[in-house]
Parts: sequence; structure tokens; C-alpha cells
Amino acid sequence: MVKPSAFLDRKLSRRFATYDDDGDGFIERTDFETSVARLGEAFGHGQDSKAVARLRELSLELWEHLARVADVDGDGRISEAEYKTAFAAGLLETPESFDEGYLPFLDAIMDIADTDGDGKLTRDEQVRWSGALMNLPEADAREVFGRLDTHADGAVGRTELLEAIREFYFDDDPHSAGSWLLGPLDAS
Repeated sequence: MVKPSAFLDRKLSRRFATYDDDGDGFIERTDFETSVARLGEAFGHGQDSKAVARLRELSLELWEHLARVADVDGDGRISEAEYKTAFAAGLLETPESFDEGYLPFLDAIMDIADTDGDGKLTRDEQVRWSGALMNLPEADAREVFGRLDTHADGAVGRTELLEAIREFYFDDDPHSAGSWLLGPLDAS
């Protein structure tokens, strides 16, 4: 088991909080279901839309995987300590294995949030999806977009998003776009 750096520990706390949709201190299946429903609604998709159904399927697969590896006491929910312990035990093994698992999820988000289907997200689309799916405050989401838009063209593509997500988990540079992916981190 590898102990995460203090910086990764802070990022994991932030990610845990974005999963914990109801703020009860635990990640549960309903947190995943609620956030997907809210994302679909934010972009005018009904709960029976193909895009929402795909994201729900992937999100529930993620939940099942997390529950298998992190819910050590078997109570059907994951505490922050359990979540962090799973990371220390190798939940994310390499950036490459992470990409394989995360690309379908990112594609499903893009299928909902990329309203014109051009393969890129505008600032508004980025703000709406990250607010709906992860409760990211609008001001933070706008700052995140500015950091992700590395080409300063007013759009963020799948490649830029994947790179930032990878940086979030695998890079300890506090100035990287990935470190800001979920807004500013609490000082610890």
C-alpha cells in the first residue's frame, strides 16, 4: 500500500465531497443516481434519453467498483477514510489504466454536455455539467474553464479534459489545470 502525498490527500478529500451529493459524509449509490439525473435535467435530457441512460450505467458501474474495493465494512456506503484507503491500495494503478476506465465516462458526459456535438465544451457547457454532476460552484467552474482552455479558443476538448483529470490524480503540481479541476483546494 502506497501512502498518497499530502497534496493528493487534499485532492481526494475534494473529490470525495463531489461524489457525496447529499453531504452526509458517505458516498452511496443514490449519490451517483441523483447527480446523473441532475446532469440530464441541466441539459434538457429526459431520464430515458440514451445519453443519460449510458452515463447512469457507467456511473453505477463506477459505484459498484468503488463499493467492491472501498466499502470494507460492508454497510453499503463509503466513508472518506475508506475511499482514501482504496486509493492507497492501488485503486488507480497507472495513468494508462485510468485512461482506459475513464474515457467511456468522459465520452458519456460529452454526449450530454456538448450541445452542438462539435467535440468541445463552451464555458457555459463546462459550468453547467460540472455544477450539475459535481456541485461545483459557478465561480469555481468558470475559473476551472479558464485553466482548462489551454488554447484560449473559448472551448475545451476531450483531450484537454482527460489530461486535466489525469493530472488531478497523478500530478502534484498545485498550478496544473488538473489540480484546479474541482476548484480551489482547502489549505491543509
